[in-house]
Amino acid sequence: MDQHSQKKPKIQPLNPSPRRPEEEPPKPKRKLPRFLVRLTATLVVLVVTVGLAAAVAFRDSLNVDSVKRWFHYRSLIRSDNGRAESFSYDGGLTDTFAVLDGDLLVCSRNAVSLYSGSGTQYINQSVNMENPVVNTNGSLAVVYDAGGSELYVLGQRSLVWAAEGLESILSARLNKNGQLTVVTQSSGYRGTVTVYDAAYSPVMRIDLSSAFVMDAALSDDGHTLGILTVGQADGAFSTSLELYDMTYASGEYSPDFTCRLGGGVVLETCHTAAAMWSLGDRGLTITGHDGRSSGVSWADKHLRRYTLSGDGFAAALLGKFRAGSQAELWVVDSQGQRRVLELNEQVMSISAAGRYLAVLTGDRLDIYTDQLELYNTLKGTQGARTVLLMPDGSAILISADSAGFYIP
Repeated sequence: MDQHSQKKPKIQPLNPSPRRPEEEPPKPKRKLPRFLVRLTATLVVLVVTVGLAAAVAFRDSLNVDSVKRWFHYRSLIRSDNGRAESFSYDGGLTDTFAVLDGDLLVCSRNAVSLYSGSGTQYINQSVNMENPVVNTNGSLAVVYDAGGSELYVLGQRSLVWAAEGLESILSARLNKNGQLTVVTQSSGYRGTVTVYDAAYSPVMRIDLSSAFVMDAALSDDGHTLGILTVGQADGAFSTSLELYDMTYASGEYSPDFTCRLGGGVVLETCHTAAAMWSLGDRGLTITGHDGRSSGVSWADKHLRRYTLSGDGFAAALLGKFRAGSQAELWVVDSQGQRRVLELNEQVMSISAAGRYLAVLTGDRLDIYTDQLELYNTLKGTQGARTVLLMPDGSAILISADSAGFYIP
């Protein structure tokens, strides 16, 4: 056979591409019946509407604070009304009470004790104090003997720092950063103010000889020191507030501003990051770090109870007479604006924390928001004489020999 007549082999590609079948036109998507579309849209609108209505109706009870309470107290056994079983504490109603990081702090002349919500005692510090006083920033507390020489700082359910042998202590306060301000009497001066850092090392000392020092507090941001003094102005008793800028203070100190607060007696102070609050028997003054003041006067009424522990507001229980059931509850915000609630029953105790205000009467506990809107009520509180409120809206009810937590 002639080789030219042989058939040539066919060369196949290494990766033969398959033949593409003829493309079929896409199938049209099935459309939902029109009534199902309308039904779905109606259900979505209904769910959104119900959700918005529930958010408005329960905006005070279904909030971040209720979630915090659930997590914080989930291990605490409570009754249907939110009360936990009461526990006994060492002491009585004449002792000094405070909330320390969600626990109950009890200070007597002989001991400082700390109890959890279930009654577990974490601190039992022996002391010897004639007039125990407590100041807390929420996570830390300073306990001192007014007029004495002992001072203790507590936190994390333990004793953090102690100082003994101080000169006569007039006041001690903690700011939010844990910095400590202590006012003492010292020979040759009318008062000495010492500022400690968060490690309790002294960083500033001011000796005053021109007027008697009543109180002092460092702002929450640590930038401004406020000192309350008493003296005479034009032959009359006068209270003054001196403000010092800590950012450049060194060596010889002199106030940047001196503000006259009038002839009233200041009973409580609070120094936020923006202003110094001074609550007295005649009214409330809020002084900014620029030296400008605002506030309210209640000079024509008797001050029965008060608190500066709220977040951005003060509360005062005022009456036309020193005693009686008729009273007015004033809430004053940082702008000096007030809201008033008329009361016609005996008030045993008031307390503020966060955005809440608690009012304890003879048979019930009412918890309000800072707008004086009723948030929660607990009935059947006979025997309770003191209430302590926490920032999440929960409370501690204290009787003569026992205490119990209440979680709304």
